[in-house]
Amino acid sequence: MDGQYRKDIKPGMVVAIILKKDQRSGNLTYGIVKDILTSAPYHSRGIKVRLDDGQIGRVAAFGEDDDLLR
Repeated sequence: MDGQYRKDIKPGMVVAIILKKDQRSGNLTYGIVKDILTSAPYHSRGIKVRLDDGQIGRVAAFGEDDDLLR
């Protein structure tokens, strides 16, 4: 699933994000959501989150741990 709707993202979820530096390459970074930074209910490029390790990016995908890490 993509991460364009804020209602779908919850703290503690495992997500794949795109960091600002990786926007051109599309490299994904995986982690656990600590904070949701986008206040709008929808964002076309993905909801911005802070991971538990402090990295900030837009959610590209989320789902069950097994599905996301395949």
